[in-house]
Amino acid sequence: MPLIIVTGLPTSGKSHRAAQLHAYLASHLAASPSKPPYRLHLISDESLSIPRSVYDLSATPAHVRSANASEKDARATTYAAVKRVLSDRDIVILDGGNYIKGWRYQLHCEAKAVRTPCALLQVGCSVDRARSVNEARLKAAAAAAAAAETSAAETSAHGDTAGDNAPTTEAYEPANWENLVFRYEEPNPMTRWDSPLFTLIWEDDDAQAKSVFASLWEAVAGEGRKAVKPNQATVQRSRDAGGDYLYVLDRETQDIVRRILEGQGEEGGGTVSVPNGGGARARELTVELPGRKLGVPQMQRHRRAFVGLNRGGIGLEGVGEFTVTRMREGFVGYLNDAFDKEDV
Repeated sequence: MPLIIVTGLPTSGKSHRAAQLHAYLASHLAASPSKPPYRLHLISDESLSIPRSVYDLSATPAHVRSANASEKDARATTYAAVKRVLSDRDIVILDGGNYIKGWRYQLHCEAKAVRTPCALLQVGCSVDRARSVNEARLKAAAAAAAAAETSAAETSAHGDTAGDNAPTTEAYEPANWENLVFRYEEPNPMTRWDSPLFTLIWEDDDAQAKSVFASLWEAVAGEGRKAVKPNQATVQRSRDAGGDYLYVLDRETQDIVRRILEGQGEEGGGTVSVPNGGGARARELTVELPGRKLGVPQMQRHRRAFVGLNRGGIGLEGVGEFTVTRMREGFVGYLNDAFDKEDV
């Protein structure tokens, strides 16, 4: 609690801001007078050993780029890592491109399912500046490679051990970088999966960053944060009379079918009385049977048809018209109408 998604253009300073946010939250939790209420996690491509090349589509044919398997595998790895630690007692910072709005929506739904807030931190940077950063990294990587070759040659000549001069931050290939910028989908604070949205730009200093981090903390973990309720479709419904509408509907209609089959005569016809389920004030409901004996297949067919017509009451168990009494009265009325039509 919560999930904080860092997004922005490639080489725009996302990892730097994510590290700043991690340090701020760590100090904030350490300063708590009691035991820190949350555990802190920072998940990134680097921590998961995901190389930049998985996003490179330059060598992929145009007709299969939407099915880039390496990028999908990378997102699956990231999703599994987030889901593994996400809970109402954990703060998860996800550092990465997160440039697809559908991906951000998936993460938002995962956070909502565990009743924890989700926020977005956008790192703003101009395209030209981000491109210059990537070009500088490419030059540094080329210089490091040349130095490594020279060092390797000296090592073979003198028998010394060469040091590791590789750059600490991996660069994107130019075509890969341009493609990621082209595919980047700006977050929209008007959508629920991109809100609340907080922004830091390249020029913001440490004081401004701390101010934004403080606002972010108050929005997702402060005293005034909003309670998160999961979608009804993701809630495991309990099997009791006051919980699962379909379960109760199935149970009550099955009971009426059983009473009719047990109470009918050998020749058919007549009436069968069933209780309306009203408790102490229950009254009898009368089922007018047709002139022939009813079988199990026929009754189950009527029952399934009635259940299919009344599935729309899911989530409205507490509304008066969907009580057990109304279910039983409705099913008895449905059967009487069906039997009348069969006798005509």
